[in-house]
Amino acid sequence: MVKRKSRSIQAIHEGLPAPMRDAVDEFARHLATVEDRSVHTVRAYVGDVVSLLDHAALMGSGAPGEIDIAVLRSWLAKLRTLGAARASLARRAASARTFSAWAHRAGLLATDVGAQLANPKAHRELPNVLRADQAETLMTAPGDDADPVVLRDRVLLELLYATGIRVSELCGLDIADVDRGRRVVRVLGKGNKERSVPYGVPAEKALDVWLRRGRGALAGPDSGDALLLGARGGRLQTTVARRIVSGYAQAAGLPRTSPHGLRHSAATHLLEGGADLRAVQELLGHSSLSSTQIYTHVTVERLRAVYRQAHPRA
Repeated sequence: MVKRKSRSIQAIHEGLPAPMRDAVDEFARHLATVEDRSVHTVRAYVGDVVSLLDHAALMGSGAPGEIDIAVLRSWLAKLRTLGAARASLARRAASARTFSAWAHRAGLLATDVGAQLANPKAHRELPNVLRADQAETLMTAPGDDADPVVLRDRVLLELLYATGIRVSELCGLDIADVDRGRRVVRVLGKGNKERSVPYGVPAEKALDVWLRRGRGALAGPDSGDALLLGARGGRLQTTVARRIVSGYAQAAGLPRTSPHGLRHSAATHLLEGGADLRAVQELLGHSSLSSTQIYTHVTVERLRAVYRQAHPRA
């Protein structure tokens, strides 16, 4: 897969032996309908499995039942040789194990060969976050222009930072998902789990201006009930939202920033302000507290930096 960057996953999928193609399609249906995985997750798993089966076919396998542990290890070794990061290898190993377990249950594999596959440990880096003053600079980057697109950009930035929700969650919001009286957004997160997340006064002001003066100017036949709209009137896409955030950050001379970076920043600033770790877990929609605990590492690292700079015996 890494080596064949010029070929799309769809093209590789179409070139697989028929039994492998059918297995991938059935696996995708299982993830989407039985396990209720998100579209993004299904796409990632299917891409990894197509890469695995393509490698297996090149090694002489014609069906999923012919795959053994040697094929799995050879596939990961090839990816590592081609420069795949540890986090990427860990994810792909997880995809292979998930596919192997499913294929065994479905009768396509005599044994669950993926269970023998060691998990490459992902190097968990501390998330890159903005300082509070840098976040403030980013919030004001769109300026006071009354252009509808600028008004949209302003509320996009404010809500991402105010709530810490994922960019996909924000772009999926409908107008009815915002309770302006209580200043709360109702979010449908991973696994279709719903949660309510509060937002502050600056985000409410940006939202008010957008709904009164901006949204109507962009709305069209394809707008539906979407809260945020693209320039052509349809629901704002996540790829566009990412470009908006990175563009304003670059224009303001800030470190490279993404919607996920604003999510990191929001969580870190909440903890630095005294928020309880479990409350932040609930706000972010993390299923496990361990996912949230990485933000405590960020605050500790900042404390260490201050200590090293300020303490005479550091």
